[in-house]
Amino acid sequence: MAKSFRNFIGGEWVAPAGGAFLENRNPADTGDLIGRFPDSDARDVTRAVRSAKRGFAAWSNTPAPQRGDVLRRVGDLMVERKEAIADAMSREMGKVLAETRGDVQEGIDTAYYAAGEGRRLFGRTVPSELGAKWAMSWRRPIGVVGLITPFNFPMAIPTWKMFPALLCGNSVIIKPSEDVPHTVHLLVEILLEAGLPPDAVQLVHGRGETVGKALVEHPEVPVISFTGSTATGAIIGETCGRMHKRLSLEMGGKNAMIVMDDADLDLALEGVLWGAFGTTGQRCTATSRLILHRKVHDRFLRRLVEAAEGLRLGDGRAERTDVGPLIHEASRANVERYVEIGREEGAELLTGGKAPGGRLAAGWFYRPTVFAGVRAGNRLEQEEIFGPVLSVIRVGSFDEAVRVNNGVRYGLSSSVYTRDVNLAFRALQALDNGITYINAPTIGAEAHLPFGGVKATGNGHREGGWGVYEFYSETKVGYVDYSGRLQRAQIDTYDV
Repeated sequence: MAKSFRNFIGGEWVAPAGGAFLENRNPADTGDLIGRFPDSDARDVTRAVRSAKRGFAAWSNTPAPQRGDVLRRVGDLMVERKEAIADAMSREMGKVLAETRGDVQEGIDTAYYAAGEGRRLFGRTVPSELGAKWAMSWRRPIGVVGLITPFNFPMAIPTWKMFPALLCGNSVIIKPSEDVPHTVHLLVEILLEAGLPPDAVQLVHGRGETVGKALVEHPEVPVISFTGSTATGAIIGETCGRMHKRLSLEMGGKNAMIVMDDADLDLALEGVLWGAFGTTGQRCTATSRLILHRKVHDRFLRRLVEAAEGLRLGDGRAERTDVGPLIHEASRANVERYVEIGREEGAELLTGGKAPGGRLAAGWFYRPTVFAGVRAGNRLEQEEIFGPVLSVIRVGSFDEAVRVNNGVRYGLSSSVYTRDVNLAFRALQALDNGITYINAPTIGAEAHLPFGGVKATGNGHREGGWGVYEFYSETKVGYVDYSGRLQRAQIDTYDV
């Protein structure tokens, strides 16, 4: 019989208030039941908020370097358990072990980076315009932070959000994707073992439309961080705007890789295979569009199709697997729908376009798919698919490639392959994205740099790097007047 897992609320592992559970199954083999996880509701969120408020009162008064010490121990425990976590993650999410090991490593890097920031929560000391007066600012925590995370990076994204929020002195309530609940369960166990006060973290499993909605709408959760679809992010944005909450949104992408006529085609081929079909295309930074200069278009395309057809599908835990399954049936159905849209729009299906049978029939697999002859403005070229479908667009110049790249509603990531250093720097300026890579695919963000995009991809905040610590803290300004007399700023110092 499969294990029934619980929420972590009020310092205890507790069953959901309504007594309902959701099944968590291996997407590579739907007969493999990993466990049953709480299908929580607003009552569980209410209890979690009460506990998180107690946690905030204590944790916010812990010196920041000591908070960093706890996160350093978290990183050490993650190092010890890296292989076990990666295996569990591949089982519940599907991507290959090389990727889930990287997912854990990103969490480790984020833990160690956050630990160091415990001694770097800088404020500013500046001259006052008045004599015998001190002026300064510093960072202070905000309160209870609600975190809503997606399925595709079950460890990395929760740690991107959770570790900076905790380091800044907030308490957190995390609602992981109902498709990958086990990985965050393992993370919370590590946090508690490392010495995080139990009330500082709450884990509430469940659906976005119930738990996520209750978390966003709760009046005593002043900060929300969400990663997911642009449509859902827009709804969350409306609620948080009305309730005056601080909100970070990291949403969709329709990322393009540009290959110029002077590019290293061997390097570009490796890059597009990794960018388009790594994580089975289920990344917000996935290479969904390939923009090829007309001079290399035909020969590069021939090599791409051959290489894509050589990718091995299978269980992500198997040694020779290159591409794992999609996360669930609805995701595969969505990919199938877009393949039909591509055909209807007149694009040429060069490879893929179907689910494999045989030994893979028990999972949500789909063959790596390449469409040629895609035109700028087509739905296949404009809309996020979140699956292993690559659209190829032919262009005649760099300027045309820039127009195609920028001609979508999203603005997360882009890449350019060229040997021309001047063109590379032009690309860094001209491509309307939050991230641009030169001679690398559209994926590969590092934990100590900001991550995020423009336009419909986000709302201006960034995950990772130094900026996220400003998001999870408030600026407080203090003045100390030691003159012994009333001094009035501006009024006394300037003649009218």
